[in-house]
Amino acid sequence: MNRGEILVADDDAAIRTVVAQALSRAGYEVRTTGTAATLWRWVQAGEGDLVVTDVVMPDENAFELLPRIKKLRPELPIIVMSAQNTFMTAIRASERGAYDYLPKPFDLKEFVSIVGRAMAEPRKSTKNEEQEELEGMPLVGRSPAMQEIYRSLARLMQTDLTVMINGESGTGKELVARALHDYGKRKKGPFVAVNMAAIPRDLIESELFGHEKGAFTGASQRSAGRFEQAEGGTLFLDEIGDMPMEAQTRLLRVLQQGEYTTVGGRTPIKTNVRIIAATNKDLRILIQQGLFREDLYFRLNVVPLRLPPLRERTEDIPDLVNHFFKAVVNEGLPQKYIDQAALERMKKYRWPGNIRELENLIRRLAALHPQEMISDSLVETELNQDFHQPPPDSSGPSTGISFNESDHGQTLSTSVERHLAKLFRDCGEQLPPPGLYHRILKEIEIPLITAALAATRGNQIKAAELLGLNRNTLRKKVNDLDIRLMRLPR
Repeated sequence: MNRGEILVADDDAAIRTVVAQALSRAGYEVRTTGTAATLWRWVQAGEGDLVVTDVVMPDENAFELLPRIKKLRPELPIIVMSAQNTFMTAIRASERGAYDYLPKPFDLKEFVSIVGRAMAEPRKSTKNEEQEELEGMPLVGRSPAMQEIYRSLARLMQTDLTVMINGESGTGKELVARALHDYGKRKKGPFVAVNMAAIPRDLIESELFGHEKGAFTGASQRSAGRFEQAEGGTLFLDEIGDMPMEAQTRLLRVLQQGEYTTVGGRTPIKTNVRIIAATNKDLRILIQQGLFREDLYFRLNVVPLRLPPLRERTEDIPDLVNHFFKAVVNEGLPQKYIDQAALERMKKYRWPGNIRELENLIRRLAALHPQEMISDSLVETELNQDFHQPPPDSSGPSTGISFNESDHGQTLSTSVERHLAKLFRDCGEQLPPPGLYHRILKEIEIPLITAALAATRGNQIKAAELLGLNRNTLRKKVNDLDIRLMRLPR
């Protein structure tokens, strides 16, 4: 049974054959060509119910052809496929009216499924004018994990859906939020970012919603909050898991009713802001601990985006390294190059600080080393200096458990004591935040288990014996806390 006619354009004969066979088996009629000119002729003649085209063609780039196709036949769905797997490729495809974008290589079953959806729900309209040519490369990487991010972002650009970005520290959460704003329909409005963890807890409500004169001691005049500053644009709430309960309740009202009141104010204020939130924590655990509202979580988690850590996309490291080397040259630092052995070492490293750590490494290599070619030994030296030096002062009370064989060169008690000291130091003279017991317990567990695993060279059975835990309990904690050793001792 004929399900419709598909026009396929790709200068690679092998790809044309594979795609045509997959579509034919699915019941479609297929016409293939290796040139943009032939595809355009077919479209002009009114042929085809859907177009599948590569970007780079021998006679014309598909991005130049797409606007003409959409102007002539706005109802004709177009699927773009490309080996140029970058964020900008996905965005250009979306901006030029493509139904979907597929990076090569792609799964044939997924491809046929997308074709089926496009045939069932073709686009009814498109823009008649091309938008400005997009410049720059806000996101870098061609790995499968990043391709999924690009495709998701392309679909979200022209929506106002609330997005929750989850990822480890240094994975680029704010960069993704800025891309959603800068290439979306609110790009002419302001982008306002606020980090919940960087604001004193008793000032967060005032910071977000503003306050009236006399609302509290020191409020000598009215002050606009971040919602007011972001009106008509995007408000990025970073580290949302650190928002106190009182502010969570106010934020929920904004999401439910589209309005808020200032601190000390009585009149509700309507707001037109797109909210993008981000966290490096598991909010579901915070909900169980009573530290985060479940109803707010579901309001924020409309579209979840998980940013992969760098260790899950190591194939992107060469592109990222080149990108950062170019960036530092623009800042006045000397041009550097990197040899293959150094890149391979980078790929084997676990990158606990993710892309931010990689960027800082490149800056140090460019600024501190006179060599034009960055070698494997230079990279190893810099990485070892970051994470394997002993602490400046390891004296003080000890639990009696010492891991002298560990590359970290520190006692377990020192690691735990540093975490405790930091937690209480962060509190300052303020009252500790709610849930301090669970927070401290989690902070202690991670270095404790990590140190035990390091001392036993990753042997969970021995580590469980050392800690006095059941090995199944230890295994569950390792998974729940996402504990990964940065480097096992030799």
